[in-house]
Amino acid sequence: MRRSNTQKLKEVIKEYIRETNIEDKLKETRLINSWEKVVGKEIARRTDKIYIKKNKLFVYFNSSVVRNELLLHRETIRKNLNALVGEEIIGEIVIR
Repeated sequence: MRRSNTQKLKEVIKEYIRETNIEDKLKETRLINSWEKVVGKEIARRTDKIYIKKNKLFVYFNSSVVRNELLLHRETIRKNLNALVGEEIIGEIVIR
């Protein structure tokens, strides 16, 4: 006996994500995981901590040279990270 309300698994998962309101959190996680892809391995290795709070990306470095260099390029990095996710997730990068 076949059920008449069958759905594809992909559709069910998308619906579940929408209903539980975790879609934004998943996008933030994807953005943070893209950090190394955008800035490169050497800079990612010198990154101590990275998180998003209220549409701001906070990045902590263990190298003052890298920190100063990224201060000059943070707008470009922000645009590239948002482009990877396909949506404006972060509005500002705070480098410490």
